[in-house]
Amino acid sequence: MMLWRMWLFATCAAVVGATVGSPRDVAAGTLTLRIKGSPPLRLVGVIQRWDQDGNPVKPVDPKAKIDAPDCIPGKQTAEGVWQVEKLAPGRYDVVILGEGKLRIDGFDFPPVLEFDPFFPGTAEISDEHREEIESEIRNSKHYENKVEPLYFGGNDQAIRVLVMLIRDLPTSYEGDFPGAATIRHEIWQFTWAYGGWKKERRTRVIDRCILHRDELRRWTWLWDPQLGGIQVGKEPITLDYEFPDLEKRTLKGLYPY
Repeated sequence: MMLWRMWLFATCAAVVGATVGSPRDVAAGTLTLRIKGSPPLRLVGVIQRWDQDGNPVKPVDPKAKIDAPDCIPGKQTAEGVWQVEKLAPGRYDVVILGEGKLRIDGFDFPPVLEFDPFFPGTAEISDEHREEIESEIRNSKHYENKVEPLYFGGNDQAIRVLVMLIRDLPTSYEGDFPGAATIRHEIWQFTWAYGGWKKERRTRVIDRCILHRDELRRWTWLWDPQLGGIQVGKEPITLDYEFPDLEKRTLKGLYPY
């Protein structure tokens, strides 16, 4: 009987230990961003948009605020140094808010179709393919009155495009929100088939914001592939980032107009 009780106690303890786990079994990562040459910043954080299979981590808020991204905020630990702690393993994009109306987001190209891989935001394609797809986008009819392909990435079989879509003409929101405008960003995929590029009907929506059109036209909202697709695990990560010269307009996105 004594041996039976000892065996039962040991078995139960093993099961409890396997279920609860020890603190070191809970993975948490730290991302440190060292930003050089930036103006005063009011927010540096990260967004986990996609899981490892490329599916959205959470639904897109159709009325999100451009100046209040749903992110995990970092803490400034020194001049130009920001740290985001206790991150679960996964892919993250950095988001930066400057004083006034300035926002910079990181990105990569998540799968649009099932079982496809991610493409890094820095992926490149030929000028010929870019021109063909860009022409198709610009010549197509859209609900939005401004549709701008920003970045292209892929290979000879599939090309993805980060697209900015703006409607700053009167919309159905006009009754409740006079002057309302919308801006959203999506990932589109074009697949090579029968000697040409065919747009897939399915897209990946990154965000959607609503605000007054006069305010929208004063914003600078840019996208930088260097700040996207950061793989966080248990080990600390440090990312050095040279803040862009906004006057040169090297980054693509929304500039005041």
